[in-house]
Amino acid sequence: MSTQTSSPTQTTASDWDIHSQQDQEFVKALGLTSSTMLVMGSMIGSGIFIVSAEISREVNSPALLIGAWLVTGFMTIVGALSYGELAAMMPRAGGQYVYLREALGPLWGFLYGWTLFLVIQTGTIAAVGVACGKFLGVFFPSISSSHWILHLWKVRPIPIGPMVLGNMDIGLSTQNLVAILVVIALSVVNVFGVRTGAMIQNIFTAAKVAALAGLVLFGLFIGRNAHALAANFHGHFWDNAGLGAQHALQVGVGGPMVMVGTLTILAVAQTGSLFSADAWNNVTFTAGEVKNPKRNLPLSLALGTGVVILLYVLCNVIYLNVLPLDGNAAGATILERGIKYATEERVATAVMTQMLGAAGGALMAVAIMISGFGCANGLILSGARVYYAMAKDGLFFRNVAKLHPGYKTPAVSLMVQMVWTCILCISGSYSQLLDYIVFAVLVFYILTIGALFILRRTHPEADRPYRAVGYPILPAIYIVMALFIDVVLLRYKPQYTWPGLIIVLVGIPVYYLWTWRRSAETNA
Repeated sequence: MSTQTSSPTQTTASDWDIHSQQDQEFVKALGLTSSTMLVMGSMIGSGIFIVSAEISREVNSPALLIGAWLVTGFMTIVGALSYGELAAMMPRAGGQYVYLREALGPLWGFLYGWTLFLVIQTGTIAAVGVACGKFLGVFFPSISSSHWILHLWKVRPIPIGPMVLGNMDIGLSTQNLVAILVVIALSVVNVFGVRTGAMIQNIFTAAKVAALAGLVLFGLFIGRNAHALAANFHGHFWDNAGLGAQHALQVGVGGPMVMVGTLTILAVAQTGSLFSADAWNNVTFTAGEVKNPKRNLPLSLALGTGVVILLYVLCNVIYLNVLPLDGNAAGATILERGIKYATEERVATAVMTQMLGAAGGALMAVAIMISGFGCANGLILSGARVYYAMAKDGLFFRNVAKLHPGYKTPAVSLMVQMVWTCILCISGSYSQLLDYIVFAVLVFYILTIGALFILRRTHPEADRPYRAVGYPILPAIYIVMALFIDVVLLRYKPQYTWPGLIIVLVGIPVYYLWTWRRSAETNA
């Protein structure tokens, strides 16, 4: 393991300058355009095309469907504006890992990196890769989750309190083979220089932004449906949306049905919308390769999140213009099924099919594949920089801290990330893991924005080329909102909370074991 360590708690502004100089071995290849494309490309995956079905079933109101995305938009943009100050202060490879380490200590940085590697980043890459395979199957039916090349075994569901573990197939199907090939191809391509990865990112992000914009424009000019407009807007938009309204909610898995208020059901709905807008922070992981990072990182965070959130809200307005919110799960037609019960929850595909027929559904399948490919590239490119930064601190495998001698990319880190992601693809567990870390991810966002307050107090003299807009009011509001969502999930959706918390807590003994081994090696 590397013996290069940083100060565990207190770091001066001059120390940050020294640490930044260590990142000079990277190639500064990401300008404002590439950084913004990385923000947008990492955010836009398959979620925006799917999760509105589940949100609709939860909130049962056109106004609250839009409200859920507006809450997500507010939190995402406030979070990005807050991270901008930290990114400008400490423009180092590793981003959020570095901020937590410097403000709260190395244990908290490690716990974030541990969870990122084990589940957050790799699980998301696996899920996005499988989504590519799923939609490629629209054109090639032999690509399917049930078409096995090597079926090892099926894990039966195991109920543990409010959770259900297992219930997944382990092996190699044609669908997860596509995912594995996507992960391998993009991981290898990203070894050949950050410029190559950035070029792929720019092309695919531009394509999927154009696809979302096209969906909005088609919906505005040719897709408006009289039945949907009457059901969703004409006297029905505010149905079930009052603060005094009551909503049915099942507690846990197989638990009792309870009645909850509007704010509570909106908090539950955030599990879908927040994750569809997540990964905007990934650009901070690549700070060591951003040109003029003290300017471009805050700008790219603000611009990227602003554009994506605007598109997300507009897409949901279009969904409501084309399809009724309510529907029948057994409905024969797209209109009868509505947004709530769109086939396989593919709301955007249903909308495009309703507007343009089968050709529209095919176009949307292509758009989602493009979106997934670009999203996976952004996640692969950026995630490897965190494990590199951890290895430089002696908190990950020593060889991960090495850059490719010619291309100056964290090649070993990319390969380690690739191997674990492929294992998750084969295991079939990534989708469960993603459900389990909703709570934990939000905890790390709360801690990181809390770091903004801590560093303002402990390092008032530090160079801050950009200061968080609305500080301290907006960051404080974010923390309160995020805490409220986490408390609601703890109370009503324990299947989303305790597993993620356990994954984080298991990292504590791993951290002390790793530091003990590092100390033993240093003293040997």
